[in-house]
Amino acid sequence: MSAAQVWSVDPRTGKRREQVAVEATAEDVDRAVRAAHAARGALADRTVRAAFLRTAADLLGGAEDRLVAAADAETALGTARLTGELARTCFQLRAFADIVDEGDFLGVIIDHPDDTATPPIPDLRRYKVPLGVVAVYSASNFPFAFSVPGGDTASALAAGCPVVVKAHPDHPATSELVAALLGQAAAQAGIPQAVVGLVHGFEAGVELVKHPLIAAAGFTGSVHGGRALFDAAAARPVPIPFHGELGSLNPVVVTEAAAAERAEQIGTGLAGSMTLGTGQFCVKPGLVLAPTGAGGDDLVASLAGAVKDAGEGVLLDHRMRDNFVAGVAERAALPDVEAPVTPGAGGEHTVSPGFLTVPAARLAEEGAHDLLLEECFGPVTVVARYDSEDEVTAVLSRLPGNLTATVHLSSREAAGEGRGAGILAELTPLAGRVLVNGWPTGVAVAPAQHHGGPYPATTSTSTSVGGTAVERWLRPVTYQSTPEALLPPELRDDNPLGLPRRVDGRPER
Repeated sequence: MSAAQVWSVDPRTGKRREQVAVEATAEDVDRAVRAAHAARGALADRTVRAAFLRTAADLLGGAEDRLVAAADAETALGTARLTGELARTCFQLRAFADIVDEGDFLGVIIDHPDDTATPPIPDLRRYKVPLGVVAVYSASNFPFAFSVPGGDTASALAAGCPVVVKAHPDHPATSELVAALLGQAAAQAGIPQAVVGLVHGFEAGVELVKHPLIAAAGFTGSVHGGRALFDAAAARPVPIPFHGELGSLNPVVVTEAAAAERAEQIGTGLAGSMTLGTGQFCVKPGLVLAPTGAGGDDLVASLAGAVKDAGEGVLLDHRMRDNFVAGVAERAALPDVEAPVTPGAGGEHTVSPGFLTVPAARLAEEGAHDLLLEECFGPVTVVARYDSEDEVTAVLSRLPGNLTATVHLSSREAAGEGRGAGILAELTPLAGRVLVNGWPTGVAVAPAQHHGGPYPATTSTSTSVGGTAVERWLRPVTYQSTPEALLPPELRDDNPLGLPRRVDGRPER
């Protein structure tokens, strides 16, 4: 029986563009993983892997026109958005190269013997080593930044871990083009191209997480798919870390004073954030708590006008379009739910943005309206109108974990007057990133970034964006009373690699 064909599909028409590959069999997955495992020693030299990451960034940037055209044809995300995403991806690769050069991520700690301590301290030397081959599951909505060359891949390679990527079916041609460029970068760096492998197909993804030589996995996608893989990773004879980003509602609280102060600005800002990328960002604000009364009414009116101007858009594939249309229709049919701008089907291949309103009291208690507390992928948000601060607290207490949580405060509240600090305290347990007077769409690649949150936003406490993402693919090892000649160079007293270290409790460079 021949393997299933993998086709590139145009979401603007629903028609097949070209056959890209065939779905990988279990034997194909095994070969890719074993090749990656055999190549892991080639990433041991930090200088080599930093050069590899920079070369990869150069080659991707040099192929911008070809890559953006391919990605737009498969995702309909538009050349402007994709050009920016590719630039972000190249920046991220170079940022991880800088982290590799610096070496602080190795966490070198040396404690010399101290017989006066209680109990006595022997010679102890600690640093971090790569886990091994990492399985990466690409996201649908970011064909570069969270796909084959994205943050999971870049951070794993920076840690010294080869990767095998399971391509997303929404952009297989783009995935093949990028994988080929990463292979060229590896060759130019003098390391095996197998340090980055690529497989296609649902069953290949299942086989990948079960393979005994896979040491960890990174996933961005749905709660259902991510949880299934997470459970499979835990059920292995040897369980492995599974760093999954699954879903997020990204709640927003607008105080009564903020609505009275700048309702129009908040409304237009919300419209821009919830319709950005046709509502297909993982940090799209999906639930907004806005006050009743004049300020809240003005906010809703401003939001309605801006959303009407946003126009129809194309989702990443027709399955997502069907799910969006069905999902908003089911939500709109609930009692006391209104649609000032009705979201749903646009043309044959498009969707129309919109939003729903509901009394916050409906969300404060368990019932049919719990559906409004679940993420709906696409250009829609729910505005819950509250009458009191107690209602805000009641709704927030029912929310699951999120990637982000946002509060819009008045100028006086932002200066420390009123309830601002109290709302921040309520939001902090809910999310990995808490914003004040901003919008969550747009995740900066920066050392202090955290892109993660309590379950089901993510399955671990780690971040998938920013320099500390490298920590997911490392484990600490301590050598005790080991002769200098047998120690790794990173742990020797003379510090031949010039690493930042902590020696006998004090920083040393």
